[in-house]
Amino acid sequence: QVQLEESGGGMAQAGGSLRLACAASGRTFSTGTMGWFRQAPGKEREFVAAIWWSGGLTDYADSVKGRFTISRDNAKNTVYLQMNSLKPEETAVYYCARRRTGWGSRASADFNSWGQGTQVTVSS
Repeated sequence: QVQLEESGGGMAQAGGSLRLACAASGRTFSTGTMGWFRQAPGKEREFVAAIWWSGGLTDYADSVKGRFTISRDNAKNTVYLQMNSLKPEETAVYYCARRRTGWGSRASADFNSWGQGTQVTVSS
C-alpha cells in the first residue's frame, strides 16, 4: 500500500507562484504514473499534470501548459508541481495520485492511490 501526502498549498495572489510536493511512503515502486488533480467547489475533479515515474514523460492539461511544471525526485519518493502565473479560477483542493501501471490516462478512476489533498487559494 502506498501512502501519499501533499504539502505546499496555501494562498497566492493572481500571477503568483506556489510549489506543491507529494511524498510517497509505504510500498513504493520506481514505476507507474504520478499525477496531480484538482477539485474546485461544486466542480468535478480534473486532471492537471502527470509524470512517468521512471522515464520522465510528462503530460499537462491544456489550461496549465506553459505555467505548471511537474517533476520528481526518485531518491526522495517525491513529486512536485511548480505552479506559476496562478489564476483565481485555479483555487481548488489539489490532490496527488498514483497509478501503479500504465501511462497516458487522465481519468481519475485509473489512479489507485490518493493523498488527502492540499488547499490552494488564489486571490485576485
